[in-house]
Amino acid sequence: MGIIKVENIRVFAHHGCLKEETAIGSDYSVDLKVKADLQKSAGTDKLEDTVDYVLLNKIVVEEMAIPSALLEKVAKRIIDRIFKEDKLVSLATVAVSKLNPPIGGDVEKVTIEISEKRKA
Repeated sequence: MGIIKVENIRVFAHHGCLKEETAIGSDYSVDLKVKADLQKSAGTDKLEDTVDYVLLNKIVVEEMAIPSALLEKVAKRIIDRIFKEDKLVSLATVAVSKLNPPIGGDVEKVTIEISEKRKA
């Protein structure tokens, strides 16, 4: 087994429970960690034998572009797409951070993190 991480994917998106949040939008950061069998690709040196991190980034960008009230919903959509589009991934962890959230304090970011195993 092995782990592939794609960290600090920066996007501008329109998520939130308040109308202002979805209208104005804000900056987000997404971190991904996926577990997969990397032994074959380590031997063959071929992209088709591993998890393509370009695909992972694409999934994040596309799912972040769909407005949601909750970051949990966005993270779940990202995980579902990863499992659908890459059969090698056995475990995925997604952390979505809203930078400078409008919560009435000096807060750098709020983060939600979801991990899920592939269902048999």
